[in-house]
Amino acid sequence: MAFNPNEHQHLRYNPLKDEWLLVSPHRALRPWSGQTEKAAVEKTPRFDPKNPLCPGVTRASGLVTPNYESTYVFSNDFPALLEDGPEPEASDDELFQTRSARGNCKVMCYHPHSDVYLSSLSTSEVVDVVNEWIKQTEELGKKYLWVQVFENRGQMMGCSNPHPHCQIWSSTFLPNEARVKDANLRKYYQKHGRPLLQDYASKELKKQERIVTENEEWVVVVPYWAVWPFETMVLPKRQIQRFPDADSIQREALAKILQVLVAKYDNLFKCNFPYSMGWHGAPTGEQLKEDQSHWTFHGLYYPPLLRSATVKKFMVGYEMLAQSQRDLTAEKAAAMLRDQSNTRFKSE
Repeated sequence: MAFNPNEHQHLRYNPLKDEWLLVSPHRALRPWSGQTEKAAVEKTPRFDPKNPLCPGVTRASGLVTPNYESTYVFSNDFPALLEDGPEPEASDDELFQTRSARGNCKVMCYHPHSDVYLSSLSTSEVVDVVNEWIKQTEELGKKYLWVQVFENRGQMMGCSNPHPHCQIWSSTFLPNEARVKDANLRKYYQKHGRPLLQDYASKELKKQERIVTENEEWVVVVPYWAVWPFETMVLPKRQIQRFPDADSIQREALAKILQVLVAKYDNLFKCNFPYSMGWHGAPTGEQLKEDQSHWTFHGLYYPPLLRSATVKKFMVGYEMLAQSQRDLTAEKAAAMLRDQSNTRFKSE
């Protein structure tokens, strides 16, 4: 019997994490009797006097959110990282190590209205979002080693506030995901003299097997090593190492491709598609002046949905105790997303 990656189990290598993924496409045929989730509520009021992210509403801290008209950034009222704090005592026991953790946490609203999102905003409004992401990354990057812009969309991802917003956490340390990725990107660059993700993007563009959408500056793919069923990666066609490196042409093109990507996600299961997304670029802070040629700036989307708007992928059992596993191949997922309209469906 000849091997068919769309029918037979196999392992795929993730060079960014130095990890292997188990792909079991034959399992996608099994009947489903597991947990289902409630479909996302489509209708959101434009203004809610109880929503602290809406203009003019008093937040839990007692501060009033101003009557902003575009993007708005403020310090998180309940930050996970603080700029000041006592230093932990040093330990000479290698099994009980503690280090200092300092940082800054911000919240960024995309728009004053709660009933809009990237796919329904104008391109110029999404460019404003992109520019604010870049502004925050640049300003915070002067002080902090890592600036993580991320968004949790939807209640399924733990987001209880429907207002379009993201978070920006900055830290004096390199988080685990960034630390491991930095090491593997560097190893590839030292071996080949080229950035791993630029080589990867070039090969994906030639293969055309896992591309979801592309424009003149960016390409969105379901990575060959994707863990989540409809995971995607946003890659630049012109090499940049950090978000602030993007020129005006790349910024506008990025805004446009994000609108298309979100529309395709929402169209797939006719819902406000939940996901966690974020941006990764070369470390900042004390490493701003160091050679970071191995880095390519990129975006990551991790959606939990598997079969419908009410069935999600759970990382349990084998995934927690052995390694990541998926049933739907990256190629099939890319085709399903690619076939969706670039314009979001209209809610009834």
